[in-house]
Amino acid sequence: MRRHLVVLARRPARGRVKTRLAADIGPGPALALYKRLLARTLRRLGRDRRWTAVVAATPSVEARRPGSWTRGLPLIAQEAGDLGVRMAAAMAAMPAGKVVLVGSDIPGIARRHVAAAFRALDDHDVVFGPAEDGGFWLVGLACGARTLHLFAGVRWSSADTLADAVAGLPPGVRFARIAMLSDIDDGADLARWRAREKPA
Repeated sequence: MRRHLVVLARRPARGRVKTRLAADIGPGPALALYKRLLARTLRRLGRDRRWTAVVAATPSVEARRPGSWTRGLPLIAQEAGDLGVRMAAAMAAMPAGKVVLVGSDIPGIARRHVAAAFRALDDHDVVFGPAEDGGFWLVGLACGARTLHLFAGVRWSSADTLADAVAGLPPGVRFARIAMLSDIDDGADLARWRAREKPA
């Protein structure tokens, strides 16, 4: 069965990425960090024989003009709408098979996490990667679950995001959770990540 990995990403541009983080540390440092995280994510996950990777790009016009920031991966355009609409549309755009979607600002993400998500979809309909802040850094759908309507009523960027997504699953849907990771949305997240990155 085919496996598809979608990486949600925004073309790096000053003042257009990590705006909550930029409010704390400035747009220049926020852009530099985003470039680093995006490059790390695509380098780690983009070339693996176990799945086919694509970048779901925003602004949508970027899907028609790829650049070095995508590291040669194919591009699709993100649709307009809130995060749930954009994620659901990107997953629906994939060919038949299992699909896993991740963000581009998860410093701890590794191939083993994506592989674990695909394994979970062998006997579950949906898989989530919980984030430390109450959201999720990964969502995946088994082939038979591709018609599910996810993310209705989810309070995005809140401590209830994952709980809302789980509560909105239809009855009987089998879901799994894999490892909890952190993302970097603001200055406090960055400080915690840097503290963990420092050698003991």
